[in-house]
Amino acid sequence: MTCLLLIRHGRSTWNAERRVQGVADPPLDDVGEEQARMLAERLRQEQADLVALYSSPLQRAYRTAEIIGAALQVPVEIDERLAEHDAGHLTGLTWPEVIVQHPDLVRQLEEDPQNAVFPGAEDLTTFRAKVAQAFDEIVACHAPGPVGIVTHGGTLSVYLHHLLGLPNRSLSFRFGNASLSTIHVHPVRPRIDFLNDTSHWQTKLKDVSR
Repeated sequence: MTCLLLIRHGRSTWNAERRVQGVADPPLDDVGEEQARMLAERLRQEQADLVALYSSPLQRAYRTAEIIGAALQVPVEIDERLAEHDAGHLTGLTWPEVIVQHPDLVRQLEEDPQNAVFPGAEDLTTFRAKVAQAFDEIVACHAPGPVGIVTHGGTLSVYLHHLLGLPNRSLSFRFGNASLSTIHVHPVRPRIDFLNDTSHWQTKLKDVSR
């Protein structure tokens, strides 16, 4: 059984504007930097003795990982496969803009989310296979862990679907900025300790939307 600490990046400039990010590369804003520092301090106080720390190549994730790595004195390893899902034509749009520009997609997401097709986006099955391969290799290399993985909401969601043997988009997982989730990977019976814990910053940055 391998322990994984799953971390979503701190708030980016596009998160603050509520824009679809995909593989676009906006940086952390000041709030995101502070969220990452608070998470790093929590992990330091809890003596998270990471054997490895991986990150998506996108700067919002890598910067979050840098802050954590510095606090725990663990080097950051980039894995390109941990990048966010390419959102295609939705990239850069706010949700109100998506509703206006892509009403058919919005309707499909409400009525048949498992078969919804994002225009110009990366095929979700291909994305899931790539992410699953990355996580499975990390688990195999670093058992029993713990291993930190700093990535994105979409990436974490498809991995949990893979881990639990669920069809794509059959559940809606939410991961707040700089959230921490802890799972134990086992080939027969994986264990989820907790998901989407933002208590390390939520009580101190009360006016920040999750």
